[in-house]
This record gives sequence, C-alpha cells and structure tokens, in this order.
Amino acid sequence: MFASSVLVMEAFIAFFAALTAYGVLGRELGDGARTAVLAGGAALAVLLGLAPAVLGRPWGYTVGWILQAVLLATGFVLPTMFFVGGLSVLAWWYALRTGARLDRENAARDAAQAQWEREHPDG
Repeated sequence: MFASSVLVMEAFIAFFAALTAYGVLGRELGDGARTAVLAGGAALAVLLGLAPAVLGRPWGYTVGWILQAVLLATGFVLPTMFFVGGLSVLAWWYALRTGARLDRENAARDAAQAQWEREHPDG
C-alpha cells in the first residue's frame, strides 16, 4: 500500500515536471521537441499511475525500480529533476523497506486476532 502511494505521488510529479519542462524549454526547443517532452512526461505519469496495479505480481517491483530510473533520467531534460527524482527514489526505497515491515506486522496482528477469536468465541 505504501509503495502504491509513492508511485501515485510520483505520477503527479512527472506530470507537473512535464508541464514545467514544456514551459521552461519552450523558448529553446522547437514545437516538435516541446510536444515530445510533454507527451513523454504524460506517458511517464500514466505509467506511474498504473504501476500500482502490477505490484502484486512477482515482477511488479522491478517495474517500479525501472520507473524510478526513468524518473531520475528526466533530469537530463530538466536538471532540477535529478534532485526531485533522487528524492523520489529514496521515497520508493523507504516505502519498500518500511512497507514490507508493516505488512509483516499486520499479518502477525491479524493472526493473533484470529487466534483470540477462536479461543474466545463468545466475545
């Protein structure tokens, strides 16, 4: 759940970074390049938004890491994204690390609750 939240947050970051790059680089790039920057950023935002759907599959977290690399690589278009993308990669790593611990704790709590309910059916 935590990793999914990070990916959705990053989808918004990618979208707004694409809008920023479109506006900032608009004076320097031609119309075709501006459109490509906007389309690429929008595509990345859509992929990041859809990625939580595959996190339950064995290769889902690999997709997440690949998207982290792509988000970080957007710094080659908009240099500020090296910093923002780096923070996003740290958030992703933290979400994976902490989310796994939280999932283990929730499973243990659910098992203890189920056992208590079996031992105390009246109440």
